Amino acid sequence: MNLFPWFLFAHVLGAIIAFGASYSAFPLIGAMSGKEPAHGNFGARISHAISTKVVRPLAILQGITGVAMIWLAQIDLTKALWLDIAIVLYLIALGYALFVQIPLSQRLVELTSGGPRPAQAPSGAGATSAPTGPPPGPPAGLMEAAAKARRGGAFIGITITVIVFLMVVKPF
Repeated sequence: MNLFPWFLFAHVLGAIIAFGASYSAFPLIGAMSGKEPAHGNFGARISHAISTKVVRPLAILQGITGVAMIWLAQIDLTKALWLDIAIVLYLIALGYALFVQIPLSQRLVELTSGGPRPAQAPSGAGATSAPTGPPPGPPAGLMEAAAKARRGGAFIGITITVIVFLMVVKPF
């Protein structure tokens, strides 16, 4: 029985499911969360859940099915530079996603879980003594973490695009 078509099917379907969400939905969720901060925690939680429950396991499956196809097709990696580059890019993107992007998404969930910040009391003549607290606005570190998540998402998206190009075109 030829198993190659079955592994190819799992590989392509896994890529569509895993990276379709991260490629198209995450930028929309992030942008909408930024425009509606009251819903930022939901956006952060849904992005984190998709990352950990869909993208991560299927991204790992990509490596497993890829190795199986290389083995089944008896591909000589010394003669497939396009595949060698794609494998290195996959490992870089996977490592970045697992060790930077997913922990960062967990941090965004934590930073947006505190609810709205209290308003700052007015100061100056006639101001009554009101409780003081942190200044209004996003929690410290939120904007920096969101910007880092956007940059990381763009990096992973570009890397996936290059990998798909290499897999389809096989330029060298």
